[in-house]
Formats: sequence, C-alpha cells, structure tokens
Amino acid sequence: MTTFEAAILGIVQGLTEFLPVSSTAHLRLVPALAGWSDAGAGYTAVLQLGTLVAVIGYFARDLLGMARGGIAALASPARRQDPEARLLLAIIIGTIPVGLAGLAFRHAIEGVLRSLPVIAGALVVVALGLLAVEHKARQTRTIDLLTLRDAALVGCAQALALIPGVSRSGITLLAALMLGFARPDAARFSFLLSIPAVAAAGIFELPKVLRSENLAGVPLVVGLLFATLTGYATIAWLLRYLRTRTTRVFSYYRIGLGLLVLVVWAMGLAR
Repeated sequence: MTTFEAAILGIVQGLTEFLPVSSTAHLRLVPALAGWSDAGAGYTAVLQLGTLVAVIGYFARDLLGMARGGIAALASPARRQDPEARLLLAIIIGTIPVGLAGLAFRHAIEGVLRSLPVIAGALVVVALGLLAVEHKARQTRTIDLLTLRDAALVGCAQALALIPGVSRSGITLLAALMLGFARPDAARFSFLLSIPAVAAAGIFELPKVLRSENLAGVPLVVGLLFATLTGYATIAWLLRYLRTRTTRVFSYYRIGLGLLVLVVWAMGLAR
C-alpha cells in the first residue's frame, strides 16, 4: 500500500465511519474502482482506531463525567441513578451483544460477509429501514431518558453492523429513532456506544496488521492520522446537521451506492 492510498483510505474512513453510509462498503469500493488491492477486514478494523481517537477527543468531557459518575456509583449506591453513572452502565450493557457476535461470527465477517452482493444488500435494506423510521419518528426522548432496555436493544442493533454494508452508525441511529429518541441524542449515544466495540476490534486486529510489510509503518500511521482528523470534523458536522435535518439524504445515497456496488461486482471489477 502506498502512502497516497493510505491517506485516501484514512479520509474515506473518517468521513464514513460516523455518517450512516457504511465505512466498510466504501473501503471495499474505493480500492476496487481505483484498481488497488483490498486491504482486508483487519486493516479496516485498525483504521477505525483513528476515528476512535476522534470520538474520544470530541466527547472527552462526557467521558470524564461518566468516569467520575462510575467511580461515585461504586463508592455510594445512592449515586447509581446519576445520569453519568447510568449512561456508563448503558454503554457497557449495549456493548455486550456486539462482543458476543464478533467472537461467534468472526470468520464469516472476515470472509463471506465481505462479498460485494452482501454489502449491496445491506446498504439498501438499512436505507429502506431508515426511510421508514424517519416517516414515523416521534423524537420525543433525550439521552437522559435512556433506559438499560433501550441500551440493550440498540446494542443488539449494533451487533448487526458486523455485517459489512450495514453501518454501525446507521443501524444504531435506526434503532434509537425507533425508540423515540431525537436525532442528535440518538447520534450522540451511537458515537459513545461505538467506543468499546471499535477499540476492541482495532486492538484485536492490530498485531496482524503490524506483521504485514504492506500495511504496517508509514501507510498505517498516515491512514490513522487522516482518519482521526477527518473523523473529528465529521462528528461535529453531523451533530449540527441532525438538529434540523433528517437522515433521508443518507438513505438515498445508500440505495445509489448499493446499486453501484452491484454494478462493480457484476462487471467483475471486484469480488
């Protein structure tokens, strides 16, 4: 992998990790259209560490508050209902499903599920789901009203994001909107919920990538740097966007992208 390819993939990762359009689909499609080799699921997972740094940096104040709330709750049972402590527990509970699913279906995720027809189908199905939910979304709940049941349901939805093309942010936004949350609050919980899962997946795949002469070193550093910078800007933009606009434009984009992926596959440009 060249430095230029790494930079482009880092930018693609940073732009698409938090938008509900599937970073995996783009990281498969861009190399295919450019005539580059597929870097693989491992590199994709490690590249997410760059966007992990972005989300931690953006939500640093929230994370520090949750840490203080968790410590206070351990010291005093009366503090367990504090918003910060409850949000921390919600993230822990919401992370369990994706952890179990990742261990159970790891080989399929790295193999057959990365096929372009699967990615195309996932892009279109989630797009239709988002369109349907946006049509009836109540948007009456804030993140302060999040229950542990909500966290578990959104967490189960996040587990579906292990299927390339689904989009972690897309499927968790869909689930949170179905539960009646306002778009900015749904996005905020989606971003916070991604932290443990992305960290675990990236750290798990990092040794494999570091052993690859083609991916380690400068290409990895450059990819992570561009993913971090682009990811931070994308988070800030999306939260502002969702205050006044729907996710419909992303759904239409997903449908178009799904059709493009099928064309690329049918023409034999990538498998």
